[in-house]
Amino acid sequence: MNNELLLKAREKVPDAKTLIILASKRARLLAMGAGPMVHVKNELNKSINFLDIALEEIAEGLLIPDFDDQPDDFMAQIAAVKAQVAAAAAERRKKED
Repeated sequence: MNNELLLKAREKVPDAKTLIILASKRARLLAMGAGPMVHVKNELNKSINFLDIALEEIAEGLLIPDFDDQPDDFMAQIAAVKAQVAAAAAERRKKED
């Protein structure tokens, strides 16, 4: 990871946790084949560091955190799935009887 790019990205996204999540998610997308939004310099056929590309995109303001005001309620999602599974199991038991 390029420390200079990290410092520039921290100017755009000062919260470290947000920056980590944003950069790592973008690096994963790049690794899976997404195209970079910045010009990539691959000197001497070195392997491309997707995290550096993500940090450069953030530093240039091309990638910004866009979170809505409502936090994800992960526990509510889990409870909903459990309820669906229980309903399906009850329905299956009714059909067996």
